[in-house]
Amino acid sequence: MNKLHILQERVSVSKLQEPAPDGHALYEVFKAAVRAADHGMLQPRRFLVISGVGLQQLSHVFVTAATKANPAISPAVLEKCKNMPNRAPMIIVAIAKCQPNLKIPRQEQVIACGAAVQNMLNALFALGYGAIWRTGEMTQDTHVKNELGLVEDEEIIGFIYVGTPVQEFSSPPDIDVNTFFKAWPDE
Repeated sequence: MNKLHILQERVSVSKLQEPAPDGHALYEVFKAAVRAADHGMLQPRRFLVISGVGLQQLSHVFVTAATKANPAISPAVLEKCKNMPNRAPMIIVAIAKCQPNLKIPRQEQVIACGAAVQNMLNALFALGYGAIWRTGEMTQDTHVKNELGLVEDEEIIGFIYVGTPVQEFSSPPDIDVNTFFKAWPDE
């Protein structure tokens, strides 16, 4: 697979199954993550890799968080929360680990964590794995943050669901890049 193909053809994949990457493949993905843009080399990111029994524990954390947030939660919504971690054989929790810095604002540090996630998504695609970056209420929930061990100045920027695509990769949508890029000043 050529390098530009990886960047231009990567798509999110929501239907994932075993196997997830392990060993050498996962190490390669991690190496790609830490090479992301990072002003000041602050490394304002950390990741939790959850699989196996950890997915059941995360399911329990999500159910407890949803129940605490809404004691009158419907059984259907509670079941959805319970099943969320089971959408893939692995979840990588991306955590922005922001540090006070006069020259590098918090927003830039969060973006640096996002750049690391994008590098992981590209690396996973290059290795033939599927992934999808999900956010939602659980990324902001205090119970979830506490259970996952987040500390002050950390925030979850996403749950990266990872595995082998159930089907072949779909073609990316055709997007006219000229819609997004314009010369300045106008010519």
